[in-house]
Amino acid sequence: MDVNQNPNAPETVSANLYLAPMIYNVVTGPLLDGRFVGQYTQMWTVPGTALPTWTRHGYDQGSDGGGEQWRNAYWHLGQNLVDMMTIAEREQRWDVLGVGYILKSWGWLSTTQLHGEIIIKEAFTPNTFFFNFDSQEFAYQEAERLLNEAIKNLQRTDGSVNQTYLARSDRIYGGDRTRWLKLAYGMLATLQNQYSNKGSYKPLDVIANVDRSLASNAEDPLLSFGGTVNDDRNFFGWTRNNVRGYRQTAFAVNLMNGTQFGGAVDPRLSRMLSPAPDGQYRGYDINVVGSTQFTAANTAPNNFYGYTAANGGGAARYLFDDRSRMPFILTYAELQFVKAEAAFKLGNRALALQAYTNGIAAHIDFVNARNNDAGQSPPQITAAERAAFLANPAIVPTAANLTLSHIMSQKFIALWGWGFNEAWMDMRRYNYTALDPNARDLQVFRGFTLPSQANIFVDNAGKFAQRIRARFNSEYVWNRDALAKFGGLDADFHTKPMWITQP
Repeated sequence: MDVNQNPNAPETVSANLYLAPMIYNVVTGPLLDGRFVGQYTQMWTVPGTALPTWTRHGYDQGSDGGGEQWRNAYWHLGQNLVDMMTIAEREQRWDVLGVGYILKSWGWLSTTQLHGEIIIKEAFTPNTFFFNFDSQEFAYQEAERLLNEAIKNLQRTDGSVNQTYLARSDRIYGGDRTRWLKLAYGMLATLQNQYSNKGSYKPLDVIANVDRSLASNAEDPLLSFGGTVNDDRNFFGWTRNNVRGYRQTAFAVNLMNGTQFGGAVDPRLSRMLSPAPDGQYRGYDINVVGSTQFTAANTAPNNFYGYTAANGGGAARYLFDDRSRMPFILTYAELQFVKAEAAFKLGNRALALQAYTNGIAAHIDFVNARNNDAGQSPPQITAAERAAFLANPAIVPTAANLTLSHIMSQKFIALWGWGFNEAWMDMRRYNYTALDPNARDLQVFRGFTLPSQANIFVDNAGKFAQRIRARFNSEYVWNRDALAKFGGLDADFHTKPMWITQP
């Protein structure tokens, strides 16, 4: 009997059948890690009788917390993606191959965004037990190269390109090669924009690639969930019980309740965030132990399902229903803010204002759509509310009065609850609390406050998180010598700035 042959199941499958599970993990992996990254960016915290480790810019020692996208790149995608792309290339299925290049690029990019140095060149070398890491500079170069390969293949219509074949397991675009092509351009734009602190930054290229990408919310890549079995439920939904103990922060609330934008109350506040039992919207101060806040009856924020504790169930709001559709990598609204930032840095204030306004308007529509996915409880934002908000000069100023702080703070709102990787990249690019160069009385991220020195994680030596340590059970258990070569064993390694955020 040949131990390398399976008599009970197929050993090879057609290229398209690999795709659906990988799509699922590309959507879900950032949500798993978002439970931790979302605390670094103060999207949320986990209030209790002590300050949470991740809210304090620490990490769980001896744990794989924050390592799901690492696992995605090397296992969920891993050899499965290598096999899919090999079969697709052999059969001249250029559309499937192009999607494969997108996934490969996303795997390296998402992993390096979180961890810095990663393993690429030796990643799938057989008969090897120790793997050398590659620089983040190489990871970005490789991710960009793969996106260009994706674009080249997705532009092809020859060979065995076939929408019906791709659609069989394409739960994002139903086999539409042209939509995947636009997604690749959008990914290229966001990647290029992350070079903003470097002399090689090219805002014109960023703008051009945004313009080649998604044309509206109608082209957003979204994964739908049936909500009937656990593997087909949103990771943030009530039933899966992954964020019932999480609560919104004061930073997130203050961006929408008028505190940071001249008294303008954002209509998205009551459609995205959760009120306290008394109907008021509040958030947790990340420097104060949760159990000591909101001691008056009915004043503590509910969870995202509308309950005070881990009880209840039923329809949630925004992205927290079992059937809420979740973004796959990026959205149109996000890209408009990327374009606005690039145009602003280029000095084209008029273009920056147009893209900024498009981003807010698109995200309002996105919020309405997500609250319609499963009949969630919040009412729709009306056309009158939308128009009044966009007409408020505190939100949409003149081109001359537009600031980077407008763009990045509103982009954070559009990323809240799902765009964890991008939001953290933005905050690190601006050193968390950098002042707006054109409005020195404002931070780029309005009202953001880091953990105090009294609360910072003990291993940080007073510094703040810049990366997540490599996945514990693969690298710190089996590959320690490779980590030691670049300081990966240092207690404060997670506070060392990454290459991409440095000049």
